[in-house]
Amino acid sequence: MVLAMAKAKEESTRISSVMNEHRMFPPPKTFARSSHVGSKTALKNLIDAASADIVGFWEEQAKDIVWFAPWKKPFVWKHPLAQWFVGGTTNASMNCLDRHLGTWRRTKAAIIWEGEPGDTRTLTYQQLHSEVCKAANALLGLGVKKGDVVAIYMGMVPEAVVAMLACARIGATHNVVFGGFSSEALRERINDSHAVLLITQDAAWRRGELVHLKAAADVSLKACKSVKHVVVLQRTSERTSMKAGRDHWWHEVLAGASRVNEPAKLPSEHPLFILYTSGSTGKPKGILHTTGGYLTQVAYTTKMVFDLRDDDVYFCTADIGWVTGHSYIVYGPLMNGATIMMYEGAPNWPEPDRFWDIIERNAVSIFYTAPTAIRAFMKWGESWPRKHDLSSLRLLGTVGEPINPEAWMWYHSVIGGERCPIVDTWWQTETGAIMISPLPGATVTKPGTATKPLPGILVDVVQKDGTSCKANEGGLLVVKHPWPSMLRTIYGNDERYREAYWSEFPKTRSHPGWYFTGDGARRDKDGYIWIIGRVDDVVNVSGHRLGTAEIESALVSHKHVAEAAVVARPDEVKGNALVAFVSLKSSAKGVNLDKLREELRNHVADEIGHIAKPDEVRFADALPKTRSGKIMRRLLREIVVGGSVNGDVSTLEDAGVLERLRLNDDE
Repeated sequence: MVLAMAKAKEESTRISSVMNEHRMFPPPKTFARSSHVGSKTALKNLIDAASADIVGFWEEQAKDIVWFAPWKKPFVWKHPLAQWFVGGTTNASMNCLDRHLGTWRRTKAAIIWEGEPGDTRTLTYQQLHSEVCKAANALLGLGVKKGDVVAIYMGMVPEAVVAMLACARIGATHNVVFGGFSSEALRERINDSHAVLLITQDAAWRRGELVHLKAAADVSLKACKSVKHVVVLQRTSERTSMKAGRDHWWHEVLAGASRVNEPAKLPSEHPLFILYTSGSTGKPKGILHTTGGYLTQVAYTTKMVFDLRDDDVYFCTADIGWVTGHSYIVYGPLMNGATIMMYEGAPNWPEPDRFWDIIERNAVSIFYTAPTAIRAFMKWGESWPRKHDLSSLRLLGTVGEPINPEAWMWYHSVIGGERCPIVDTWWQTETGAIMISPLPGATVTKPGTATKPLPGILVDVVQKDGTSCKANEGGLLVVKHPWPSMLRTIYGNDERYREAYWSEFPKTRSHPGWYFTGDGARRDKDGYIWIIGRVDDVVNVSGHRLGTAEIESALVSHKHVAEAAVVARPDEVKGNALVAFVSLKSSAKGVNLDKLREELRNHVADEIGHIAKPDEVRFADALPKTRSGKIMRRLLREIVVGGSVNGDVSTLEDAGVLERLRLNDDE
């Protein structure tokens, strides 16, 4: 009886993985011949060397970073607190800019920028260096000191990059707050980080409208006692309220500043930035990243995952308010001397081909975007990219959440012309850098999986008791060895850091303690890792724990479905019932929705089994998302369970979506 109960409990903690995908795509031979890692053998040798000595492997990568003084200890671990390259001194701004000034890259374009209205600018590495030095001197002139926190609340303009690098140059810790956040969210992040200065702008363009950032900041600042000065970039001709003694125009404080500024010599563990992640209902977590280890892993992964070359034009569509913007727009590409394409506005303004137009006109060769964006492109139709010559593209990437196989295939064929490798990357704000990804010249890819951990990353899929899962058995994704770019703590709250990331598999006499990612996953027979979704998004239906990401993928494989989100509501018989929210393609216009509901339910049953068949299908013109493109499933759960939303909605892009969903529910 006891054994039977124990077995039942064990079964209840296992995650069922029901997706089947067998298509495989080897790297194109022409791509592999010139790539940094161009064969399975070369990749295996790299992995074997890293596995034999993880710390030594990362020491070798750290040699590509410019150091004022070398480290004395490569790694110090006092569970769960890590230090990398202890005793070494360096500077992030120097590694992004100064290192290139004695080379031919001095006159190379660092940033090619396009505003939503169509205005453009190009900054060479020399010009960017000059602007950063002037901004650094301006910050010093306003009393900012090493160790102070500076909040940045801006749109996608070059000055946002300048502001980040200026902070890094003088040893101030930047706290970038996404420009789409509300004044309440900004206030909370300023106060939690005790920021002494705010850098913002009068307004930013988004879908042809102005987003009034300074006005929102003024509301926040009424309750932010730590902020002594505000620096405001004049992006538009809008009238802007300026408070005497506190507020300063960007162009005025930089006008008299020197173009000469020596980068501060900072310890490897000096805090580089704080970046806040939203809590479901509680206080957002301030993820703290430091300097030397972060720079090492971000520089390495940028070069290897994107197979970066000197003649590439690299376009990442993220906002710098997210970690993707930090790592793979600013620090990683600039350390590698890349040319970054940077765009201010929305992908569908004035038409849904804005990205494809930018790629064609600027000969973009690497394109990195989110699965949510790809599904939006699919919804808008392939006629838009077909209008443009996308032959300059040689590599595609995805980031943000698992990509469903059908979206992967559309991306591969329509955007990549069936010639571009796709790097599907898994990582988090907390990891700082990519952890699981193909290396495009060596890895055989499968639609829907980020493939295998990168060299130097020790990842496993385990059961609740810590035992490794068998092939194709769903479990929990853990990282078993610290990595250089890992978060060091939650700002001001070490205990919350321990509880959030290290309590699931704590250190004991017989266990080293593992980082729990919060994701469910499975490893297939080839060792490829499939992300099932957040454990919070795993539901128990008739005794089976199902990852909703797989059900969503099945729905999106239907010809009329553009996007789907699946959540659970309580059910007396099954424990939980599945509710699918579905956004349709234009091809569904005129289709009988009642018939389509039943067709979609049966389609899921045919694709992955009757147990995954949704109990309800609700149609929606849009799903609630953050501006980074992630679907906010917890808000959908609140709607289906209680009919209203009470949790944190500060990261929601369009609040009107919730009201439309609620009205549909009432109907």
